[in-house]
Parts: sequence; C-alpha cells; structure tokens
Amino acid sequence: MSRLGCVSAKRAERLVNLVIALLGTRQYVTAARIRATVPGYEPDDGTARADEAFKRMFERDKAELREMGVPLETGRTSVFDTEDGYRIARADYELPEITLTGEEAAAVGLALRLWESAQLAGAAQSALVKLRAAGVDVDPARSLPVQPRLDSDEPAFEPCYTAARDRRVLTFDYRRPDEDAPARRRVQPWGVVAWHGRWYLVGLDLDRQAPRVFRLSRVVGTPRATGPEGAFEPPADVDLSALVARQAGGEEHLVVVRARPGAAVGLRRWATPLGAGPDGDDRLQLRTTEPWRLADQLAAYGPDVVVESPQAVRAAVVERLTRLAAMGERS
Repeated sequence: MSRLGCVSAKRAERLVNLVIALLGTRQYVTAARIRATVPGYEPDDGTARADEAFKRMFERDKAELREMGVPLETGRTSVFDTEDGYRIARADYELPEITLTGEEAAAVGLALRLWESAQLAGAAQSALVKLRAAGVDVDPARSLPVQPRLDSDEPAFEPCYTAARDRRVLTFDYRRPDEDAPARRRVQPWGVVAWHGRWYLVGLDLDRQAPRVFRLSRVVGTPRATGPEGAFEPPADVDLSALVARQAGGEEHLVVVRARPGAAVGLRRWATPLGAGPDGDDRLQLRTTEPWRLADQLAAYGPDVVVESPQAVRAAVVERLTRLAAMGERS
C-alpha cells in the first residue's frame, strides 16, 4: 500500500474511533479526555510539540466530521466545567438499521478499492467512516469476481472524472480505430460512465458542437483541464448511459445463462433475472455488444455458469474452457 493509502486508512480508523467515543456518552467530552481515550492521537508527553500536533490533528478531524454531516456539538455538561467539550447528538446522527448481505458488504469493499485513486479517496473515506460507525462490517479485502483497476488500465479516468466534476473544459488526443493518428479534441465533459465493462467519457465536442462519446482506453496521453471551474452545465435532461449505449454500441446480443444459486455475483448485478430453471439454477439474461469479450468473462466462472443461448456464445465459452483445461494438463 502507498504511504498515502496508509495515512488515509489511519485517519479513517481514528475518525471512526472518535465518532464511537462521542456517541457513547450524553455528556460533553473535553479535548484532553478525547486525547487520552481515543486511539490515533498524539500522546501527551508534556512537550509543546506534542500539544501542538494534537491540536492541529483534532481541529482537522472536527472539521472533517462536520463536513461529512456528523452533528458534532460543543458545550459544557454543567456550570462547574471550566472548558468546552464535545458530543454527537445521537438522535440527529443515527440512521435507520443498515443490513447488508455478505455480497453487498463485499461490493462496498470493492468500491473502496475502486476509489483508491487520489481524486476519489475522500469520498471512500467518508463512506467508510459512516458505515463502520453505524456498525456495518465493511472489509475491502473481500473478493468479488470483478476487479476494476482504474489507475493502471485507465490512466485517463482521474483527469476526466475531475474535469467533469469541476465543470472544466477538457483537451486530449483521441485515436479512433479507423484513424492512423490521434486527433485533438476539446470537450465539455458531462460525466464518466461504465458500460459493458468499459469506461466512457460523455460530453459536448466543442469543435463539432454535438454530444460525443469517447472510450477512455483510446485516449492518448493525459487529458488536460483548462479554464475556470463551473464553466458550463450539462443539459438537465441528459441520459449519459443512453448516449453511451447509442453511440458506443453496435448490434446488441441477448445471452441467456444458468448460474448456480449464490454464484456469479458480478453477472447478477447487470443481468435480468428470468427465474429458476428446471435444475434449480437461476436463469439470467445478459445484453452485450461484445459477445466474444463476454465469453471470456463467462469462462472465468467455470462450472458455476452455463450458457443456454445463443449457440455461438456457448461454443465460444466451451472452446475457452477446453483450452484452459489443456494448458492445465501440460503444466
């Protein structure tokens, strides 16, 4: 884990401990008491340096909790108190009971891994603090059969996401499959969309004065944001996913598979359930414009997933599994 990742994890753990400590009492807790009882703060060794380090850290933590929406109150329990203390109003903070299945908790952990990039780490940390303080066990190490990797596979993701969030014009070089060299594009980015296992940027192409969809894997180099923040607003009624489906698509194929109960979590999140099959397996319908890429994904599930139709996709999965079995016999 990078140094930034370690620091973020320690901060998140300290904030969770602070929230739990302040929720556990109706009285106001002084900063000195918090320092002595909440793990993660600079211990009191009697030096001015340690005192100053604690004060800076505690001020940052209070500001961060309030920014997250935690109702942190300041006051005194009685007239005999000589300094202010802190508490969290439980009635204003508590959420309805949160119950996540094992698969859902694993999905949250997957999202935290997805958000490890610098631009998304703040949102991930905020979600983690709130869920853990509410008693939800979220384990980022649990695995699902989906492993998005933005930092290495999609280096254009962060600058595109940031520019869309900040409403700044984006300039980048883009290579189309039918062109020999990349062309410079200037875009008002409306958002970044995941569709059929790939990431796309959707926005207004300023040179063509029309909405366009750009696959991030075809962006050459690092996109550059220019101009002030808030320079534009996306159309209020724009459907980013529909634009991606319409422009990035090609012919859509319907694939029907049978999956063992409790298996193929990744497929179920974007499949249409068709009910139980005669053998007790779950029947799922998948839509794809890249059937051979889907065959690779289905083969990864091994015996947990069987393709019913179309025959071409079924044969492609069988071919891949046969090839993998042969490789295993030779090794």
